[in-house]
Amino acid sequence: MISQVLLRTSSHVSLVLLCCLGSAGFAQTQSGNQPQTFADELFVEPPTLENLGFEWFIRGDDNRNAVVNVSYREQGTSQWKEALPMLRIGGERIYARVNFDVELPAMFAGSIMNLRPGTTYEARFTLIDSDGVEGDAERTLVVSTRPEPMPYEYGRVFHVYPHGYEGEKMEPSFEGFLCAYNYSCSGTDWSTTGRPRVLPGDTILVHAGLYQYDRYEYTTSNRNRLMPLAGTYFLTADGTEDKPIAIKAAGDGEVIFDGAGNYNLFNVEAADYTYFEGITFRNTEIAILAGTQFIVGSKGLTVKNSRFEDVAAGVFTNYSGSSNFYIADNWFYGRNDPERMIGWSDPELWSRFDGVDGQAHPPSMDSYVAVKIYGPGHVVAYNYIADFHDGINVETYGNPDGTAPSGSGVFGPKYPPREYWDRRPVAIDFYNNYITNSHDNPIEIDGSMHNIRVMRNMLINHPSHAMCNQPALGGPVYWIENIAYNLPGGSTRLTTGSSGSIFYNNTIFSETEGGSLQNTHWRNNLFLGQNAAGGLFDITSQTNYTSSDYNGFYSFPGKTEVFAWNTPPMDVLADYPGPGKRPNLETREFSSLDEYSQTTGQDRNSIMVDYSAFQNAPRLDASDVDNLQNVYDADDFDFRLVPGSAPVDKGIHLPNVNDGFSGMAPDLGALELGAQMPHYGPRE
Repeated sequence: MISQVLLRTSSHVSLVLLCCLGSAGFAQTQSGNQPQTFADELFVEPPTLENLGFEWFIRGDDNRNAVVNVSYREQGTSQWKEALPMLRIGGERIYARVNFDVELPAMFAGSIMNLRPGTTYEARFTLIDSDGVEGDAERTLVVSTRPEPMPYEYGRVFHVYPHGYEGEKMEPSFEGFLCAYNYSCSGTDWSTTGRPRVLPGDTILVHAGLYQYDRYEYTTSNRNRLMPLAGTYFLTADGTEDKPIAIKAAGDGEVIFDGAGNYNLFNVEAADYTYFEGITFRNTEIAILAGTQFIVGSKGLTVKNSRFEDVAAGVFTNYSGSSNFYIADNWFYGRNDPERMIGWSDPELWSRFDGVDGQAHPPSMDSYVAVKIYGPGHVVAYNYIADFHDGINVETYGNPDGTAPSGSGVFGPKYPPREYWDRRPVAIDFYNNYITNSHDNPIEIDGSMHNIRVMRNMLINHPSHAMCNQPALGGPVYWIENIAYNLPGGSTRLTTGSSGSIFYNNTIFSETEGGSLQNTHWRNNLFLGQNAAGGLFDITSQTNYTSSDYNGFYSFPGKTEVFAWNTPPMDVLADYPGPGKRPNLETREFSSLDEYSQTTGQDRNSIMVDYSAFQNAPRLDASDVDNLQNVYDADDFDFRLVPGSAPVDKGIHLPNVNDGFSGMAPDLGALELGAQMPHYGPRE
């Protein structure tokens, strides 16, 4: 069923995943009579620090048997390295009435991953179609990753001290932050008369102390130097990519900006390329507001080595024009109960705790989200996040800019026209984060489009689904080498016809349900049940080119419907939803891996495993009420495989994902036996 080529060597098994289906035996839901492929634009997405994303638009290939192979090398070197083939996309429709209606054009999309920051590469793309290719079938591009943002070395430096500081000062010095940032600062009507002093490349060094004002005092004194009532630092000066305006702790002690309970502490919506480092933000609803949907937003925001505490949201933008944020090595502490886990939904699990020890269900959303972004090119990496409703989110947003959903009297494009491509949520990276104790999801990629990379995250203690795709709008959305543990409500949310999610080498300790998806693929994962509701691996796909293989499964004892693979009739390629139309799907449920794989053709190379495969990963039980609210620390466990255990050497080679395997073949799951452990959370 799944078109793939297996290349066997004496040392390992290599997979070239074509991500397509041949036409033989399938009836298309739309008429297709052009098997030949016509190669159109090859588009380069905004680069990030470690990854590069590409989109190759085509026409034809109605039988979906074309493939794009990818290789790359660092400029100046001779040896080409293989990357994952691009994902074939086209025809999928993500439909949810007036909220979402996206139809995907014929194209390929994919990423080259795990690169070095600030480095130039050559990327080679080869389009192959046995029916023929019109246009340039092989193309080579020269592309560079972004360097890590840093303050400009040769800019001016201003020193800021707390009001009333009486020690020795470095010059030029100012009392109060805005008094340095602007030419003037005031807590009266004159607060709006200040204009920026800072220029691109300038650095403001903030010296140790507490920076807090009384926003209710109308004064020219030092008790308030911010806009009355707001208590917000409104920043309006633009830096540049090479010369950001840097706001850094001076290094002589903790720097605390306290919002005194205000709505927003720093507003950078009108300030491009602002750089924060070493700051503590606390006691506010939104610590850094960087964009508001349809209105305004900033570009190039950097937040590093900082601490957020007693906040409802850490860094927030849902403006489509926001781009190229770098949020790394920070600590985010929400206001939700750090000692007990409770979900906002799933009353069958959590309503029993309503009224127990002062708890409520649904719980109060005292902290909403640590980081929310929208737009292209963002990186959120190496952060510690605890006690929020959600951890890191792409804004759900609705239809992308330039498109229109279906509704009464609503008409318009179903995919963004070319002039809107700079506002699409593409080329977004979430990696090496440690996220614990949410009310809902640690990571949501909802509403995102192409080349979303979610890699090497530790996702522990989440009552709902650790991997949320509600929906993905085309993909690929790469979920790679993540560990997800203590998920009593299930591991994965795939709804609203979510399209293009790819799960490679994850270790998932809960049941996986895909309620409504398209063009989704699983390889080399470990799925171990936690006795959550539903089957172990329960998939409902609107496309028969969704695929799964080379995985390891453990079903909690007593479950009878372990596997489900619900799709259109096997001779139908796809059946997409639309206004007044629901897909016609066949329900198929199975009690064993053998029965499931023989009937569907999926997971024929997959195996059954158990918890003894791990060094120290206790089996949790979602029905164990006494321990259901426990919040665990990942340092107390060891998710590495036991040598010789069932998942060792049972995977398939995925280029640019698991190249460094040490045995006869890659291992299943997130941690290759003998490999260096990933670092989760802030680096020193």
